[in-house]
Amino acid sequence: MTVVTDTRLARRVEGRPRVHVTRRLLPSVEARMSELFDVVLNSEDRPLSRAELVAAMRESDVLVPTVTDRIDAAMLEEAGARLGLIANFGAGIEHIDLHAARARKVIVTNTPGVFTDDTADITMMLILSVPRRVGEGSRLVRDGKWTGWAPSTLLGHRIAGRRLAILGMGRIGQAVAHRARAFGLEIVYHNRHRLPASLENMLGARYEPDIDTLIAEADILTLHCPAGAETRHVLNAARIDSMKPGSFVINTARGHLIDEEALIAALEQGRLGGAGLDVYAQEPQVDPRLIALPGVITLPHLGSATIEGREHAGEKVIANIRFWVDGHRPPDQVLEGWA
Repeated sequence: MTVVTDTRLARRVEGRPRVHVTRRLLPSVEARMSELFDVVLNSEDRPLSRAELVAAMRESDVLVPTVTDRIDAAMLEEAGARLGLIANFGAGIEHIDLHAARARKVIVTNTPGVFTDDTADITMMLILSVPRRVGEGSRLVRDGKWTGWAPSTLLGHRIAGRRLAILGMGRIGQAVAHRARAFGLEIVYHNRHRLPASLENMLGARYEPDIDTLIAEADILTLHCPAGAETRHVLNAARIDSMKPGSFVINTARGHLIDEEALIAALEQGRLGGAGLDVYAQEPQVDPRLIALPGVITLPHLGSATIEGREHAGEKVIANIRFWVDGHRPPDQVLEGWA
């Protein structure tokens, strides 16, 4: 283990560090944190206000935020000198200004790889459910309107032989491809960097260098791009208009990847066959038009919602804090160029 002497990277803390956790975590994780640290927990499990986040940073050595906590440069400027580590609970860190954190000599860590299988599972569920109109069928039964089996009602589409376009082929995209291959889908992907041929062969995936072609030729499009300014509305109105009639959109990544107004218009006009959404542009607010559309399945951001995943993420957060407290580089330190 290498001790880091650069104070921009690590800091040895004498005694129990003050750790402020912004949301409620699993009891086992909170109990372990209470054993190790002088920890402040959020028993109400409500998102903290901007002023509360600043106060938490000012009074703590370590902040443990989640994706619901926006931490910008002005907030970090107000945080004072005590804060040394932001140990994010979750892999995505687009809600944290990394440049400002580094300028303040604050390390940022995350929990990469923890939710890969969980998110891929929920994605595959939507890939299967939306073409088969599972959401509509469930509503029919729940509302007491199902009158029994009939040979011509609620007909969906089989997915075997359909083209699944994966936009973003990182850990989650690859895990989706691995699952989709078993269902007989043709897998095509676009990524900033092409995968090695050996990995393409293993996944049964073909690389498409042109993102517009990928989207226009997809039967089912699933989004797994990293969050950032360059991916905002990567599925914009023009690309939605280019999609095949009756094709499907799946998004379990981030809501801002899609121009939601354009997606709603295409769905309302019947140009798309349906959508499976776990994330939204104004989360937790969900546009009521999406909820009303029969061909859309709307989930409450369940991608990472497994007991196993949340426990593992908590363990990673604790490990990152302990490494930092001991004066070592945390194993999951995020560098400024991360995306």
